[in-house]
Amino acid sequence: MLEPWRTGKIVRIENETNSTRRFWIEIPEVDDFSFQPGQFVTLDLPIHEQKNKRWRSYSIASAPDGTNIIELVIVLLEGGAGTTYLFNETTVGSELVLRGPQGKFTLPESIDKDIFFICTGTGIAPFRSMAHYVHAHQVSHQNIHLIFGCRTFADALYLKELKELEQNHPNFFFHPVFSREAEVGEGMYKGYVHQVYEQLTQENKQPARFYLCGWKNMIDEAKQRIVTLGYDRKDIHLELYG
Repeated sequence: MLEPWRTGKIVRIENETNSTRRFWIEIPEVDDFSFQPGQFVTLDLPIHEQKNKRWRSYSIASAPDGTNIIELVIVLLEGGAGTTYLFNETTVGSELVLRGPQGKFTLPESIDKDIFFICTGTGIAPFRSMAHYVHAHQVSHQNIHLIFGCRTFADALYLKELKELEQNHPNFFFHPVFSREAEVGEGMYKGYVHQVYEQLTQENKQPARFYLCGWKNMIDEAKQRIVTLGYDRKDIHLELYG
């Protein structure tokens, strides 16, 4: 059963990068907006007469915390009616119609295998939620590898936060990858996400699950490469953007 449409209110906005903003949205009619890490909400934006052309879905970037406030991280798309509206027409105090939580891109009941979270850009949102949830609730797990592809350091969402989480969270490993940086620091990679999970699985070939979130081209290539590594398609879970 679908959740009802509710009215949310923007209570905070921060620029995360030149083209990416974090929006905190309160849903006043509930005390606890309960969701599973990895789920998304759909916004009904006043950008078109037809309903289905007004709807935009975004993964929740925050972890469930018992409150009625969620965080979305949104990149401004050139020519995108939805993101243009959110960036240019909303401020703190603006109301948004939303429905959720929705989606089945969630953690398994038991994390009994290594997990690879593979993402680019704002595709990091569901994995940030999952990582913080696992840490906060001390969920038993095998190794968790978060592989995050960006172009430059300036594009890296939540970089400092996730590095700190890695330091404080046993068996959680954060692997930022930069395609357009000439030199990177310790614990970082140059290139693309694919080389990182291929290297890690070759070093320690263990049963694993792969969660993919981002644009179609990255996901299509990753699916093919993971199967070539010898893993089963049923071990691949994905959330497609765009």
